[in-house]
This record gives sequence, C-alpha cells and structure tokens, in this order.
Amino acid sequence: MMNNCQNSTSWLIGLAIAFFGLPDIPLHSAPPVMRDAATHEQLAQRYRSAEQTDPMKKMPPSQGEDPAKNLPQDLLSQSDFICFGGVATLVPKRAILTVPKALEDRTRLEAQFRIVGWLEFYSLNRAWITTVEVTRQQAEGNVALSEDTYASLKESTTLVVATFKGGPISILPLKESPTDAAPSAEIQKP
Repeated sequence: MMNNCQNSTSWLIGLAIAFFGLPDIPLHSAPPVMRDAATHEQLAQRYRSAEQTDPMKKMPPSQGEDPAKNLPQDLLSQSDFICFGGVATLVPKRAILTVPKALEDRTRLEAQFRIVGWLEFYSLNRAWITTVEVTRQQAEGNVALSEDTYASLKESTTLVVATFKGGPISILPLKESPTDAAPSAEIQKP
C-alpha cells in the first residue's frame, strides 16, 4: 500500500514537471549581505543634520489672530437641552428646528436629569423627535433647505432636530447674495 502511494506521488510530480517545466531555482545562492546596525552617535548625527535643514524653521511666524483662542468659553452656552423621563442630552444651538407648544417644556433642563449622548437619547425618544438630515452646505447656510422640508417643519407635531450623518448639527442662517434676495420661510425657534 505504501509503495502505491509513493508511486502515485512521484508520478504526479513527474507529470507536473513535464507539464509546467522545472522552476528556475539557482543551485548556489549568494550569502545574505549583513549590515551593521546604526550606532547612537550615527543616529544623533542624522537627527541633527535633519533638524538643521527643517523647512518649517525658515518660515516666518503666522500673522493674525490665533484660531486656538477663538474657542467657545462655555459648552452650556453653545448648547440646547432636550429632556424627558429623567434623561437629558445636549445638542448644538440652532440644531432644534421646531418645537411644538406641547413639547416646549422638554427643551428646559430641570433638576435630577441624567445626561446621555445624542444617540442614546434619540433611541429612547423616537416617538416625539424627528430628525432632518441636512448637507454640510445647508448647515453652513450656503444652500437653503428645500420647500418640502419647510412645509413639513411648519406642519410638524414633533420636535425636529437637524442632523448631519446622524449627529445633531447647527443650521446657520442662509447667506444671501445681493443678486438673489429671495425671502426664506420662517422656522419656529425654541
């Protein structure tokens, strides 16, 4: 039995060599080239030479106001609250597009609320919150919301929050160019 297996294996190898040919395997390969590892002094010298040729060191200092100093001073002053059932979340100012009269009390923070993230809050309160997905251009105020969106906002009986890729986002007022000064529909603000 063992002999049959060996014969069939060698027969298959022979068939493969006849069909595909012999691979180009060098009989004598050159020994691998060994290099010495860089010493600490060599690495330090390379670092010093790279530091001397750094193009950023040749640049003049930037002019104008430091953008890092233009950060909001207070997270709460830049946010609106939505609260219900002992749970609250923060959304950016201007993210809430409409608040019906029946839901106005849900935009005020009261004592004994647990603050959670937007996704958790929204998943708990989908029955009375509607989201409107907007584009970045619409959020920046460069493009107006569609007329259908404005019509649905006016008729909405739920709290409507503007979202971008699933997260709440502020909607800046529409930037109107002097050539197209078309009036936009008013949105009820909280």
